Amino acid sequence: MPSTSDPSDRRYEATFDPAGDSAREAVLEAVGAAAGVGPLGLGPPDAVVDPDAIDALCAHARRTDGNRAHILRFSYAGFDVDVRTDGRIRVSDPPATSGAVAGD
Repeated sequence: MPSTSDPSDRRYEATFDPAGDSAREAVLEAVGAAAGVGPLGLGPPDAVVDPDAIDALCAHARRTDGNRAHILRFSYAGFDVDVRTDGRIRVSDPPATSGAVAGD
């Protein structure tokens, strides 16, 4: 799974082959890499997304949409996760919320 990361904002990008790789396993590996732990060091994703649904979405998109990519977004282990059905995964810190008012 080729990947890039940006240590300044904990953004991690990875790819998988949607025709042959398990999307859910790729997500666990990508989030684990972003968090600096192995996939087994993360809590189970079942509380935020059905892992089978990730694979099912990729399989459905492959069968029905040709070159169109769908995106599944969810939060997991303190990260925002975008899974694209074309085989790209982006793991990033959630946007910072600021109490500052414009003009401060």
